[in-house]
Formats: sequence, C-alpha cells, structure tokens
Amino acid sequence: MKILQDLSLEELTNLVQQLGEKKFRAKQIYENLYLGKTLSEMTNVPKTLKESLKKDFIDEPIKIIETLKDDEGTQKFLYALHDGNIIEGVLMKYKYGNTLCVSTQVGCRMGCKFCASSLNGLVRNLTAGEILGQVLCVNKLLGGTAKKREITNLVLMGSGEPLDNFLNITKFLKLVTSEDGINFSARNISLSTCGIVPNIKKLSKLGLPIILTISLHAPNDEIRKKTMPIANKYSIKQIIDASKTYFNATGRRVIFEYALIDGVNNTEKCAEELASVVRGFPTHVNLIPLNEVKERGLKTVTRKNAEKFCEHLKRLGVSASIRRTIGENIEGACGQLRNKVLSNQNKA
Repeated sequence: MKILQDLSLEELTNLVQQLGEKKFRAKQIYENLYLGKTLSEMTNVPKTLKESLKKDFIDEPIKIIETLKDDEGTQKFLYALHDGNIIEGVLMKYKYGNTLCVSTQVGCRMGCKFCASSLNGLVRNLTAGEILGQVLCVNKLLGGTAKKREITNLVLMGSGEPLDNFLNITKFLKLVTSEDGINFSARNISLSTCGIVPNIKKLSKLGLPIILTISLHAPNDEIRKKTMPIANKYSIKQIIDASKTYFNATGRRVIFEYALIDGVNNTEKCAEELASVVRGFPTHVNLIPLNEVKERGLKTVTRKNAEKFCEHLKRLGVSASIRRTIGENIEGACGQLRNKVLSNQNKA
C-alpha cells in the first residue's frame, strides 16, 4: 500500500488522469490532503474515485493518538503509523511563532549515548509523505490551512537521523516548500544531523537554503567517540570542511549544537578547543543543558556551569547562546515518549 502524501501535484495529476478522471480532480484531492483530511473525509471528491484510490493508497497513513502539554504551551505528540509503528514530535511556542519538531525515522541507528531515539534501534525510514503528514496533522489540529498555516517553522530534529534517510528527506523538502501545497519557506526549516559528511555535501547542491544544524557535542574526536559512534567514521575536521561547503553553497551560517554533559565536555579547556574548531566562517554554537535519559546514565550541568561555558566561548570570539530547556516534564527529548510507550507495551 502507498501514501498519497508522497505525491507531488504533478504526480497526483498523472495518477488521476490514468484512472480516467479529469485533471481538476487531482487539485481537489491535493487541497484536501493539505487540509489534513483523509480520503474518506473528502466530500467534494466522487465516491468512485475515492474507492479506486483506496485500492492502492492508505486512507489514514498517520494520526495523532496522544498529546501531552506543559504549562508553557509546549505539546508532545505521539503519532500512529499505518503499519502499527509509532513516532513522536514536539510543538514549541515562541514569540515569533510555532515551531514543529518532526521525526524522520522510526527509531535511529546512530547510537548516540545521550539520546533515547536509538534505544530500540532503527525500525525503518519514514517516507516523504509520512514526514509531511506530521506537519499536516498538527496544522489541522491548530486550526490552520495550507494558505494560513499555524506552524511557522519546522525543525527536523525528532527521532531519527535525517541524512540517513536522504532520498525521502529531500523529497519532503520539495513537497513542503512547494507553492502548490503548504508553501514553507526553506529559510524557516532547520535540519539537524550528527554529521554524515557525504550527504551534507549532497544537501549543499540542492539549492534549498535551509538551516543546517550539526550535532557536534564535543570539541575533539576523542571525546566525541565516547558518546557518538558516527565519530568513528567521520572526523570533526571532515564535518567542518563539509559545513564550509554548505555555507559557501547556500550563504547560511551553520549552527553547531553542543549538549553539555557533566564531566564529559563542559570544561574551560573544552570551550577553548571548541572555539578553535568553529571559528573561521559564519557559525553559531547552540549550548544545550543535557535533557537526561535515565537509560543512558549521563548527567546534565548546572545553569551556572552552562553560563560560564557560554561566556568563555563569547570571550574567545564565538557566537553562542544557551537554548531554553522546554518539555522536560512531558518526555520532551527525542524518543523519550515513544520509548516509554514501547516499554509499557513490553511489560503488558
């Protein structure tokens, strides 16, 4: 079975015409999909066409099955996929608008020691339509439409490694930025990667000026290998070189995420090494007090330590800030809610 949300308007038009229907029916279906509707909910599409499509396409490939909300308005969503798998996402409210964090894989195979996403390994990649479906579900929930979105920014920072699912991610980016659909500006989309160097270079050739965010989390390869297995394949130097390629191609400064882990990467020496690594082209370091995952055993730093680390970077000429910690009481970190649900299912 296939997913209609995987199709561009041109692809959907070709499909509808192959079924012997008029071209305008594709536009009707497409507009309904971008309102977050299932095939069954499309009242202006002939029943015969809907039934024909249901033979090959899933009526509801993704749906929200649980929502957690904190006092600041942050919402954590648990989505059910058509095959019984579950994924998650987070809606964060800021002064400038609503940012939705989406997942790109069911689970993850990167094995980062501070992340809950890979506790159960990689199950499968999400299709472009399943990634888009998260956006459409939440936009509908908030009362938005394709023309008047209630989501202003997207971050590909949920469960999974986006660049490990390169083909589906690139198609998703084309779909979500298309003027025919929900029409996001590429400049309002961030993609976070642990550093798959060849695919960073391939991404730079797409002509989409999205924000590239690198999960660096260490100032040198020795420390990075302790928490991020990907460091055994790609060195920090290779990542920096690829980041410079991306900047030169897009003109967008690169963001380096750095989760502060007590006793691992939070010393003044680490700050000095980090500064020497990221200086030399437009970058910003986003410091993140670790959102602790109990299964991992790593500990976060105090606010005072985070501020001290940040000020030291600034004195060394590095643009840096501390990210506001949100969603801690609603399993906000990547993979936490999904892992909790899976654990409960295994105990049942």
